[in-house]
Amino acid sequence: MTRRWRGWADWRGEIVLFGHDPQTVDDVRAIAERGGTVAEFPTTVEAGCAARDHGLLVVAGAPNVIRGGSHAGNVSAAELVSRGLVDALATDYLPHALLPAAVRLVSAGLATLPQAIGLVTSGPAAAVGVDGGRGSIAPGLRADLVLADLWPPVPRVVRLLEAAL
Repeated sequence: MTRRWRGWADWRGEIVLFGHDPQTVDDVRAIAERGGTVAEFPTTVEAGCAARDHGLLVVAGAPNVIRGGSHAGNVSAAELVSRGLVDALATDYLPHALLPAAVRLVSAGLATLPQAIGLVTSGPAAAVGVDGGRGSIAPGLRADLVLADLWPPVPRVVRLLEAAL
């Protein structure tokens, strides 16, 4: 579903259905048959590929990227990104994980900086059904910008520039 963003009040009664931890093609098929639009944290490459084949967006965990793999032994989010199977990264259990995960993907050569930043901005917006350019920088769009120091040991936000309405 693609819509123009008009504020949260405009979304009453609409739900974006995520399918959590799909492992197999059958799991992904079940998500799609129930009206799901997002495969959240596919646990195998097979499930990630099936999600793409079924037209689902794929969300992976930023902490998985930072750790270098899943804490539960599932597929590495970085591997899914390297195969072009991830549309968005989520904070999961680590709220400050997005920026370090994006930087790690760039450092590993798995994504360009614009691609990695898209995984933590426009990708999540698309996954939850927010359209209208949210998470993107382009003429005519509203944008809050983050100035970040990406140098090791840990990337950090230096300044937030908020757009006026």
